[in-house]
Amino acid sequence: MTDGDASADETYHVVLLVEQALTDVDARQVRSLHEGLDQPVVYHVLLPMEDAAARIEASMGTLAAGEVLAAPAMTMSDVDLAAVREDCEERSREDLESTLTALRAAGVEATGQVVEGHPIDALAQVVSQVDGREAIILTRPHVVAEFFHVDWTSKARRAIGVPVLHLLEHESFDEQAGGGEGVTGL
Repeated sequence: MTDGDASADETYHVVLLVEQALTDVDARQVRSLHEGLDQPVVYHVLLPMEDAAARIEASMGTLAAGEVLAAPAMTMSDVDLAAVREDCEERSREDLESTLTALRAAGVEATGQVVEGHPIDALAQVVSQVDGREAIILTRPHVVAEFFHVDWTSKARRAIGVPVLHLLEHESFDEQAGGGEGVTGL
């Protein structure tokens, strides 16, 4: 086998960092980006676990606002932190499984994991581990973070040495092309 033949047999690894479960439309769009490749494509999905602490903090903020309206007060000791964390873990696992199911239904090979640490650190680690050729980040629009370049995509471009594509979840390519949002470049 020549060197040219060996490269034709290599698997093309794509690492996906997703903010929430992908829909079937999302999965088909991701697959369509690699339809012309000669080598097999494997997707490695990273889904950050919902932050239990942020969820509790948001709930406490809602409850504190309710105090103004004479709602009964709730203290942190009333919150079952372990139950909230367990619920966050379960939701994240379900979202990951749903995403993997959608990708596989679109006809691709996909593996995945729930990420508990910083998402960009996990992305860089997996890109390195699997010799990833590109990263795709799928999020909801985060206009302020994107403006200040502190969003996942901007951070990933600084942290990893492969092309990074940013797509908006739950929007078709046509919808993303409409208002200047969506694909932010390679």
